[in-house]
Amino acid sequence: MSSHRGGTASGPVTLRDSWRLAAGTLTALPTAMPSRVDAVVARGCVLLAPAAVLPLGIGVVLVGLLAVVVDVPALVAAFGAVAVLALGSRVMHVDGLSDTVDGLTASYDRERSLAVMKTGTSGPAGVMATVVVAGMQAAALATLLTSWQGSLLAGVAVLASRGALALTCRRGVLPARRDGLGHPMAGVVLTGAAAALWVALAALLTGAGAAAGLPLWQPVLAALAAVATVLVLVRHTTRRLGGVTGDVYGAGVELALTALLVVLSAG
Repeated sequence: MSSHRGGTASGPVTLRDSWRLAAGTLTALPTAMPSRVDAVVARGCVLLAPAAVLPLGIGVVLVGLLAVVVDVPALVAAFGAVAVLALGSRVMHVDGLSDTVDGLTASYDRERSLAVMKTGTSGPAGVMATVVVAGMQAAALATLLTSWQGSLLAGVAVLASRGALALTCRRGVLPARRDGLGHPMAGVVLTGAAAALWVALAALLTGAGAAAGLPLWQPVLAALAAVATVLVLVRHTTRRLGGVTGDVYGAGVELALTALLVVLSAG
């Protein structure tokens, strides 16, 4: 990777590289390679993650709008939205969830668990986890994708779920191993920056929730539930594995999205 020295172009170049890294990693859209990847670029990538997946959020909104116009059964639309999210992210987060669960259930030995996660194959526990999580997401989306307001809220939830990366990559969280995506991204985000991002995401959810007729507390509770879920995941993987991996990042995104959708669709 080429480097950039000082000058006024440093900021714009870093922002461009962070955006390219975020869009290229988190979506299946063709994206130019960043000119460099360092801690500063990685930090920007993580903080830009919710904005970088805007095309995925729009995809979910469009599925909901199409379902309303054509009068498609809500559950069919919901599974269609789940498919859009999976394909739009190269199924990367689903794979991370599967590998994480397989690793954590394979053995209490750290090295054995990490070896299972690295194989990339899905075992019974991983398959069950993806089925349960996808099913919960679809069930919640079936409630939301019945109006344009609910579809908009679901799309915003997709953006907010990528805020999980700021929690899994926050300062003090160590990488479980020295290879893979978990190492260069680990610990790059200050806890204050992660908190500020989630305050902004909660505000965005509250605005979309108000349009959908939800009480103000419900989107805030959804954000808190997502944060708590990811923090529990990080604490558990740190205790079991000694830190986080790229698979844990993906699992965090999927679990955050599930928590958001379930709370937002309640009632």
